[in-house]
Amino acid sequence: MTVSASRPSCLDRRPVSWYRDSIAFDLGTCPPLAGEVRADVCVIGGGVTGCSAALHLAERGYSVVLVEASEIGHGASGRSGGQILPGLGTDIATVEQALGLEAARDIWEMSREAVRLTAELIERHAIPCDVSWGYLHAAVKPRHVRDLKALRDRLAKDYGYEALSWLEGEALHEHVVSDAYPGALFESEAGHLHPLNYTLGLARAARDAGAKLHEGSPALEIRRGSPHRVVTPAGSVTADVVVLGTNAFQHGLVPELDGRVMRAANYIIATEPLSAEQAARVLPQNDALSDANFVLDYYRLSADRRLIYGGEVSYTGREPHGLQARMDAKIARLFPVLRGVGIDYRWGGEVAITLNRAPDLGRIGQALYYAQGYSGHGMALAGLAGKLMAEAVAGQSERFDAFAAMPHRRFPGGETLRTPLLVLATAFYKLRDRL
Repeated sequence: MTVSASRPSCLDRRPVSWYRDSIAFDLGTCPPLAGEVRADVCVIGGGVTGCSAALHLAERGYSVVLVEASEIGHGASGRSGGQILPGLGTDIATVEQALGLEAARDIWEMSREAVRLTAELIERHAIPCDVSWGYLHAAVKPRHVRDLKALRDRLAKDYGYEALSWLEGEALHEHVVSDAYPGALFESEAGHLHPLNYTLGLARAARDAGAKLHEGSPALEIRRGSPHRVVTPAGSVTADVVVLGTNAFQHGLVPELDGRVMRAANYIIATEPLSAEQAARVLPQNDALSDANFVLDYYRLSADRRLIYGGEVSYTGREPHGLQARMDAKIARLFPVLRGVGIDYRWGGEVAITLNRAPDLGRIGQALYYAQGYSGHGMALAGLAGKLMAEAVAGQSERFDAFAAMPHRRFPGGETLRTPLLVLATAFYKLRDRL
């Protein structure tokens, strides 16, 4: 791709990843905000949440200004594994216990809508993001087999969801050529895509609909009032409504949200391109896969047949000791055919998780909306969250309120002990994964 000379050097600042080096089109110039501007809505954050909100608001006729601290897709939206999944980052039973079966059914159906919305946006706006369908939830040990089969049966019985089928033996090997898994649930409604190209495509669609996009424009302060005023280093946006889509990068901008999410770093590698024969001996149906561990691993093939493999986690801001060797060993153990295959890219990035792993949507006052804490399920859900916030701004808040009813608590421990306590809890679950 040739980048226009008029575009700021944001691509040079974008974290090194295969996604950065496989951008399918030039978004063009999104200059930093300069001076004072007026809009109906100011969207803060240029990930899937913010770009979807900007798109759906602009399509409803609102004047929209989006400000992004770095560049479009800088966070998890442009660096993730690219999985498109129904459901939430937590088991639907968590929602059912909090809100009841009927409310949980509504949220489950909206999570399926999130996947359909992703597909619709890709098609409607001709976003070149290599979308592909088919997903495996793989068991690593016998208790996973029991749990996954029970999940399939429960979703069919209580939620009418029939897109899950159990695979093992040769039927499983037709999808993943590895002896590591005793079985897996195949999900036909789930899939994967190139997350950065998808996010850039949403941004392009939002701009085409009339939204104004500004990169390199961190929101330094929200001066609340009627209207609000969002202050950036070189300007400000006066807006009747503010939509917050910063997720892991809230940085105290809205104090009421402090402690409601934790930032967790996740790590991904991309191999050199595989031959057609090698790819056929890894994921012959081009499905994506994640295992059933609490600290799970996940992988898929890229359009140029690289294995995109992610896993491991850090809450401390430091890369885990021996990360590179562990990830290389995992690939070699899963797929002996890939022993000696080169690793062309390694990168990491932060996601936001909530205490109960359910997404945190809500409003503060009547004109400040937020969506955050997708806990690893944001690729589809964030797009829906943007649409739901646009509906709520337009006075149709029932669906947004269904998600906002989910109770959320701050992580315990305060600023000093919050991270150590989470590290300790994660260490327990890592130990449990090994048993």
